[in-house]
Amino acid sequence: MYDSPMNLEEFDLPPLTLDDIHIWRCRWAGGAGERAFAGLLRRYAGDEGIVVARGEHGKPHFEPPHDTLGFNWSHSGDVALLAVGRGPAGFEVGVDVETVRPRARALELSQRFFAPDETACLRALCESARLQGFLTLWTAKEAVLKAHGGGLSYGLHRVSFTLKDEGAVPATFDGDVGQAGEWQVHRLSLNEGLVSAVAWRGEKRALRVFTFPL
Repeated sequence: MYDSPMNLEEFDLPPLTLDDIHIWRCRWAGGAGERAFAGLLRRYAGDEGIVVARGEHGKPHFEPPHDTLGFNWSHSGDVALLAVGRGPAGFEVGVDVETVRPRARALELSQRFFAPDETACLRALCESARLQGFLTLWTAKEAVLKAHGGGLSYGLHRVSFTLKDEGAVPATFDGDVGQAGEWQVHRLSLNEGLVSAVAWRGEKRALRVFTFPL
């Protein structure tokens, strides 16, 4: 994984192979980040006229024949991330980012929305580690459900994880999201103050991280 500053009008788009997931980071800047991401996606698709469509639960996607390009974006505060990958028709990827800030109700939210084993794990952590654990689980769940397209309405408890040193590891998934072992879920190492994850269904891929300046 590496970080490279870029400018949309001055660079050759880095090649995106079937073995890669590209992560773009930029400022959200009141929605300017989403417009920048749309420009990047048109470059990846090779079609300057393509329009981003929305699924039933708001998931952005391209219609055929460009549906081999999966993508998703997320923002928290002024930080925005875009994940992009290529695959068979309908290939999807999900990403989520959260800023680290005090969340007094983290354990209460876990009891309400997470699987019981996850809540038990968080309760066993010392208070200083609990917030990080909560956000690690939250971003992993969001990334999977955003890739799947069901979003939060699918049920956070239906994709459960085990907390490990490397992040949240898929444990038990329920329903048409598929089996936990079918998914790749990776924590993104960005910088202190951010917790983020990217997810896709399929084989392992290399993660390449770029920065787009706004």
